[in-house]
Amino acid sequence: MARFAAAATLVATGLVAVPGAAQAAGPYERGPNPTNAILEASRGPFATSSQNVSSLVSGFGGGVIYYPTSTSEGTFGAVAISPGFTASWSSISWLGPRIASHGFVVIGIETNTIYDQPASRGQQLLAALDYLVEDSSVRTRIDPSRLAVAGHSMGGGGSLEAARSRPSLQAAVPLAPWNATKSWSTLRVPTLIIGGESDTIAPVSSHSVPFYNSIPASAEKAYLELNSASHFFPQTTNTPTAKQAVAWLKRFVDDDTRYEQFLCPGPSGTAIEEYRNTCPSS
Repeated sequence: MARFAAAATLVATGLVAVPGAAQAAGPYERGPNPTNAILEASRGPFATSSQNVSSLVSGFGGGVIYYPTSTSEGTFGAVAISPGFTASWSSISWLGPRIASHGFVVIGIETNTIYDQPASRGQQLLAALDYLVEDSSVRTRIDPSRLAVAGHSMGGGGSLEAARSRPSLQAAVPLAPWNATKSWSTLRVPTLIIGGESDTIAPVSSHSVPFYNSIPASAEKAYLELNSASHFFPQTTNTPTAKQAVAWLKRFVDDDTRYEQFLCPGPSGTAIEEYRNTCPSS
């Protein structure tokens, strides 16, 4: 207990600590018991490193891989993340090391062109996951059965496209998603949608909310709306977004039920306009 308390203290002060070796209750649980302090810190309990991916790879425009340096806890789940329309990965790059430091391999992609639409971005997210598990230098660190997608704006719409076309994915996290398609009734992947109350580019009333409503409850879903947030809330460090995204990924990619407490009943406070969920998660 003292070891985990020390680790939590280091995380809460912004330092990255290597988790102590402990027997987890589930086969994919990674890291110490989660706390609000751990999830709200700028980095999680895993030290990370990164490497660039060439734009010459097939299927997407290259990007950056972030991964835990530890090899003592087995393989990790992996997440591919896409930026939005006309944006590059650098616009949301804070998400890469933040998520990786909680025990994931993350690839933040550049798209083939900055004008790619959601369907194309969805295909590129899947191509990036395939690259991670088949060809990347970190492939031995990844469990290919535990994969997820995320993205901002048209990248968020792309993550919905990817999740619908590949139901074997374990989770999707669209951020301020934009997509001309409003119904996702055939989507079966556990999906957390995060929208901004004051978004005028992808208003939640015509994007995030109908997307959420159309996903069947049997898929597991949640909707977090951030108070007064604009369309660009993912482009700067946003603690409620990171906290909920990490908890969702840990719960569904790692099947780590220790994180259920952060999903049900879910977040509250002045930063939160609304939260819905299909609690309890099965």
